[in-house]
Amino acid sequence: MAELFEYECPCCGGRIEFDSASQQMKCPYCDTTFDLETLKGYDEAMKGAEQTESDIELSPGTEWQAGETDNMLVYVCNSCAGEIVADKTTGATHCPYCDNPVVVAGQFSGDLKPDYVIPFKLDKEAAVNALKKHLEGKFLLPDAFKDQNHIEEIKSVYVPFWMFDADARGNIVYKATKVRRWSDANYNYTETKHYSVIRAGMLGFENVPVDGSSKMPDDLMESIEPYDFKQAQPFNAAYLSGYLADKYDVTAEESVDRANIRVKQSVRDELRRTVTGFDTVIQQKENINLANGTARYVLCPVWILNTTWNDQKFLFAMNGQTGKFVGNLPVDMGKFWKWLFIYSGIFGAIGGVLGAVIGLLG
Repeated sequence: MAELFEYECPCCGGRIEFDSASQQMKCPYCDTTFDLETLKGYDEAMKGAEQTESDIELSPGTEWQAGETDNMLVYVCNSCAGEIVADKTTGATHCPYCDNPVVVAGQFSGDLKPDYVIPFKLDKEAAVNALKKHLEGKFLLPDAFKDQNHIEEIKSVYVPFWMFDADARGNIVYKATKVRRWSDANYNYTETKHYSVIRAGMLGFENVPVDGSSKMPDDLMESIEPYDFKQAQPFNAAYLSGYLADKYDVTAEESVDRANIRVKQSVRDELRRTVTGFDTVIQQKENINLANGTARYVLCPVWILNTTWNDQKFLFAMNGQTGKFVGNLPVDMGKFWKWLFIYSGIFGAIGGVLGAVIGLLG
C-alpha cells in the first residue's frame, strides 16, 4: 500500500501541496512557500516534540531500626484526626493546624524513617517578630490580630517533605511571528513573518520539595520555600526534643505527580526564556522526559500560627530556617466601610472643586 505524506503549514495549519510552478511546497490557504528540506526539518522537530509518558521513578525509603522509636509518642487531634509525633517529654499540647487539644495515642511505629532533618535555625522570638512585621501597616486588620495572646499561640513543627531529584530532557516547538508596520500616502501596510522556533535542552533538578501532609496547604508550603538543603542533617530523634513533628499521610508515590508538574513547568519556563525577539510566541508541541528520579523523606522546620476570626480559620507559616513569613490576613469590614466613606467624601469634594474650576474656565 502506498504511504501518504502530508505536511502541515507552520503558519496557518493548512495542508501543504507541491506547487509545480515554483517547484516548492506551497500552502493554498496563506500562499506561503517552503523548500522541502525546511519542511523535513520542521516535521522531524514536531515528531521529536510529541509527548511521551515519563515520570520520576521512586526507590524504597529507609525503615526504622530497632530501638529508634522507643522515646517517641504519637498524639492524635480529636478535631482533624491529625497525627503528631513528639518525644516522651512532651506534655499536653495542641494541634498546630486547628489548635484543638491532642491526646497521646501510643508508641510511635510504622511508616518510613526520615532520611534527613533541617534543624530549626530561628527561635520563637524571631517568629513573633516576623508576625508583628507582617501585621505592620495593615490598617484594615482587625484589632484582635494585634493582640499579644494571638501572637503567643505560635507553634513550631517539623513538616514532612518529600525532596525529589530528577534529570529532565525537554524538546519544545513554538510558533512565532515578527510584525512590521509602515504607511505611505495611500495605504497602511502590515508585514507578518512566521517562524518555527525549536528549543531543546537538559536540566538537572535537586531537592524539589512536596509537602507530605494533607493538612498543610500546598500553596502555603510552596510560598515559604526555598530551604537550604546544604544544612540538612542525617535524621536523629534528638532533633525532635522540644518540637512537634507532623507524621506524613501523603506518600512519596502520591506526591510524585506534583513533583512531575513542578519539574516540567520549570523546564517550560527555562526553554521559553530563551525565545526572544519575537512579537508573538505560541507553544505548539512539547516532549519532556524525566529520568534518574529519586525521593528523600525530610523534616523541615516551620513556625505556625493558627487563629480564628469571625468563624474563619487563618493559617500563617514561617520558614524556620530562613525566616520567610506568609499568610493571608482578614479584613475588618467596619474599618473598610469607614475608610471607604472618608475617602469617597474626600475624592467627592475634590471632584466638586475640579468641576467648579472647569465651569469657571468654560
